[in-house]
Amino acid sequence: MAEPKRVNAPIVIDETPGKKAYCMCGLSERLPYCDGAHSREDVGIVPKVVEITEPCKKAICQCSRSGQLPWCDGSHSSPS
Repeated sequence: MAEPKRVNAPIVIDETPGKKAYCMCGLSERLPYCDGAHSREDVGIVPKVVEITEPCKKAICQCSRSGQLPWCDGSHSSPS
């Protein structure tokens, strides 16, 4: 079983409408989107799937400490 990859900064993107699967394991080669790495690497973490209804800027959490996953809430800046 592989370990998830954690980064202490979000990925900020201009998002388009549609259903999105955001990587929560950090191992995807298509970050911030899931490419199935969680299954290939058997990390025991699944992506967060959301529906984006209008174009917007989003900050996708990469530390997995946010209380609003998949969105960053600044938890990466707080001491562990």
